[in-house]
Amino acid sequence: MTKTAYAYQSIARAIHEHGVETMFGLMGDANLFMVDSYVRDCGGRFVGSAHEASSILMALAYSYVSGKVGVATVTHGPALTNCTTALTEAARGNVPMVVLAGDTPISYPRHLQSIDQRAVVKVTGAGFEQLRSPETVGRDVARAFYRAQIESRPIVLNMPADFMWQEVTHETRVLNVYNSPRGVAQSDVLDNAIGMIASARRPLILAGAGAIAARDQIIQLADRLEAPLATTLKAKGLFNDHPYNIDIFGTLSTPAAYELIAQADCIVCFGAQLHDLTTDRGKLMKNKRVVQIDVQPAAIGGGLHPDAALIADAGLAAETILYWLNEADIPASGFTRALDVPALTAHPVPADKTAAGCINYIHALTRLEEDLPKDRILVTDGGRFMTEVWCRLSVPNPQSFVPTTNFGSIGLGMQEAIGAALAEPDRPIVLFCGDGGFMMGGINEFNTAVRLGLNLIVVIANDSAYGAEHIQFIDRKMDPGLSEFNWPSFAGIAKSLGADGAEVHTREDLETALATVKNRTGPFLIELHLDPHDVPRMRM
Repeated sequence: MTKTAYAYQSIARAIHEHGVETMFGLMGDANLFMVDSYVRDCGGRFVGSAHEASSILMALAYSYVSGKVGVATVTHGPALTNCTTALTEAARGNVPMVVLAGDTPISYPRHLQSIDQRAVVKVTGAGFEQLRSPETVGRDVARAFYRAQIESRPIVLNMPADFMWQEVTHETRVLNVYNSPRGVAQSDVLDNAIGMIASARRPLILAGAGAIAARDQIIQLADRLEAPLATTLKAKGLFNDHPYNIDIFGTLSTPAAYELIAQADCIVCFGAQLHDLTTDRGKLMKNKRVVQIDVQPAAIGGGLHPDAALIADAGLAAETILYWLNEADIPASGFTRALDVPALTAHPVPADKTAAGCINYIHALTRLEEDLPKDRILVTDGGRFMTEVWCRLSVPNPQSFVPTTNFGSIGLGMQEAIGAALAEPDRPIVLFCGDGGFMMGGINEFNTAVRLGLNLIVVIANDSAYGAEHIQFIDRKMDPGLSEFNWPSFAGIAKSLGADGAEVHTREDLETALATVKNRTGPFLIELHLDPHDVPRMRM
């Protein structure tokens, strides 16, 4: 199909032809006409953010929760440099996204906002694609979407501003992508891997984000082996309700589960990159055979060197291993027969030493777990508070869990909560955020959530400090004053921005807030006032 149009209209149509229903962004000189055409001519939904980086993070969470390619747009110069942390978060999370980045006119090389966009994008780990000419719009947009899906990362499409009002013949170009699952070829490596698994007396199966689609096949293998099941943080909730699910593997395990993992003699890892927090810097893998299975070759050996590595789809690999175990009539290990899973998954409750005027954090998390909507999507910002949330708050499945953990940044949670809410508008979004993270990146987009009327519950863990730094000063018997802040009332800010909120200092305050949440309309913010000396340490 061909039709005469301006280049900006052709870009908008090409985006629409790729099935994009929602675009996030912040408009400027080089992208405003494209955004206008996407909305007015194509009927698309544009979600405007308060900051450029926010649009990237919204698209990231939208992609993760919906399973679609996320799309965001920013203009040139500082608009793109403002996005470097967000792009790094998305690239390290292997999130397929297309970012339409306007650029300064080619005909004006000394433009005040001219930068080398390719160099900026490269350091984030995202990919770069150039809009070569107005005539190649259809092909260049199609290639950006193709690469985003094949490479599982953001692709930034550079759009020079002086192309926008040039007339072109629009071409419909969509490169359909089909990734066929990669099976396991017969080889000595496969034979060795099966031999390690078959001879194990205490095997344990670990699944990561790369194995979410293989849940059923992995469970069948675990049941055949009588092996406990565990997940990485990003696959939290994958084995909900399975009788031998010991939950998160690694530094976030309960002490009892950690001890059980230490007893295992073979760890079969599906779609898990085995970084230091999963393996506790390698401690949990000592004196064990490790079989690592991943469809991405780069994932193998990044954290530690396995004893056997299979580049294969997780589901097909599990089926193949199960087939040969049955063919060889290998007996089950019996490892799960004496397990007390409730005891293995119960996180200890420390003594309550909370100062007056503050709510005990563990008590608050326990009540929030009990009372918040069970069909929630849980989003977490970064910070000292996060590990207890990960351990004590449940999620229905991994797709309902969005931790902003890929780059170790704080201040990303509110933006990703908005993206998740727009991907699943009928489900409640629960965001946990620290006080520092809310001031850094949450406060400016809370207004966006209010403007959109989102079904969002924000829980602020407010210890009036940068907690991770605070505890380091305390540990070294130094004055922590530089890490402490006298923040304004976050609940008051929520009300001033058109939402509702509640400050929680006591258990009675918490019960009142929980009762109010049930009748909320639009975003609601719960501000937990915490004792900076009594917040549990990060389990890292």
